Amino acid sequence: MIESIYKTFVKRIENQEQNITLNKEKVIEEAYQMTIVLKELLNEAKNQVFERGFKDKNEEIVYFKNIKPLILGRLIFYNKVYRIETSCPAKGGDIYIRYFEEEQEKLNYEFKERFIDSDFFRYIKSGRTDLDEKYFRLGQIDILEGLNSYVFEIDPQSSTYYDYKVAHIHADELLYNYIQRRLNPEDNYEVLLQVGEAKDILWTHTKNALIELIYALHAADAISHGKLGIRKISGVFQMLFGISLNDLHNSFHRMKARSGSRTLFIDQLKHTLEEYMDKEDSF
Repeated sequence: MIESIYKTFVKRIENQEQNITLNKEKVIEEAYQMTIVLKELLNEAKNQVFERGFKDKNEEIVYFKNIKPLILGRLIFYNKVYRIETSCPAKGGDIYIRYFEEEQEKLNYEFKERFIDSDFFRYIKSGRTDLDEKYFRLGQIDILEGLNSYVFEIDPQSSTYYDYKVAHIHADELLYNYIQRRLNPEDNYEVLLQVGEAKDILWTHTKNALIELIYALHAADAISHGKLGIRKISGVFQMLFGISLNDLHNSFHRMKARSGSRTLFIDQLKHTLEEYMDKEDSF
């Protein structure tokens, strides 16, 4: 049951983000709208889960390790984007660049303070699960570990403290990519899309499908003999299709944890291509 709830929220977020560009002209309104949507989704997830309760400890862990951080991380990200953009003193030039360089420095400092040399950060990034009961079940907080003072402000009935830390890891990764786009406009797909008829070429499947395809091409060294990294390849596809893939890394890691087939889109491509070949042979 909890897995279906997780998939539902993933799908709903993907649908909301499908038309999000975060380009200069639209970013403030888009970030504001996403903040409202995600706040509502977070409340809905909380109410849904706590009205029915957890069937077992595994459901509790999935909620606090995956579902809540997925929504809260994006909520933190879009809220930060909104605050950054509404405080930006210029639309371009040296002042604009310095502003985003300072935001990058703030992010780097906060990241070092929160996570560098953190056992918990290494635990999350390595994909471990052996301490999940300690980190992602209610009532397991040990204040003797010298946790951030935020722990005393949280509602112990709706947070394990560490779900909030996972959300911040996700948010910081998204924000880092966002600031990089502002500092490196030459890598920015919406700038490159201002040519020719490329605007009419749209990706009409899900973002996860495109991410799966990008990683498959990268793994097969199918583009530039494998000399291009994931970021460059994804930039090409973002430019071509006019789509934003801000959460590339985390989306891929969620694919790795899928139940059943981990290559849903690739499997679908194989099936549909074989069907198409069969039709061609019949003519």
